[in-house]
Amino acid sequence: MAHRQVLKVGLLASSLLGVGAWFAVGVAAEPAPSAPAAAPTNCRAYRGGKCCDPAVAAHLAKEAVFSICGQSDATYLGEQAAKDTCKYVFKIGAEKEEATFVQVYAPKQKEPGTEPSDPFFEWTRVGKAYVTKKATSPKSAPMLINSTGIWFPGKDYVVSINASVKVCTKPQAMKLAAKVK
Repeated sequence: MAHRQVLKVGLLASSLLGVGAWFAVGVAAEPAPSAPAAAPTNCRAYRGGKCCDPAVAAHLAKEAVFSICGQSDATYLGEQAAKDTCKYVFKIGAEKEEATFVQVYAPKQKEPGTEPSDPFFEWTRVGKAYVTKKATSPKSAPMLINSTGIWFPGKDYVVSINASVKVCTKPQAMKLAAKVK
């Protein structure tokens, strides 16, 4: 009887060791999770912030802002990232940096619509995009003095751009609207 108990314990132990070895081999054979994507090498983060998500920045490249708005690497201070947002910041004369930017906001949306439904502004169509034309209320008028809005519907997203007139004049913003993706 004791011999039978020892045999059972031995078989059980060898089974467990076999399962443990099989599990260890199975775990070791699984591929390691991939490393996160490296940060873009051409990013200049503004004031120690984060670089923009390449998917958001792809809707309006900073190079398009440079060429259409007459900006350059010399006036470009960097980019600032936030959720679904990329802000390109520039140094324009003695202007405050908080007021010299082009901001791209591109959130995912289930049903993005085909045109802006904004009660504060009238919009004009430029290609597939829309650009703010005039304010419909006295409270929203100061916004148009300082910036131009661009609205672009995608398949499952909407791109909203706020371009400071100190960086990009209204006629330049009209041309910039054609570059939004």
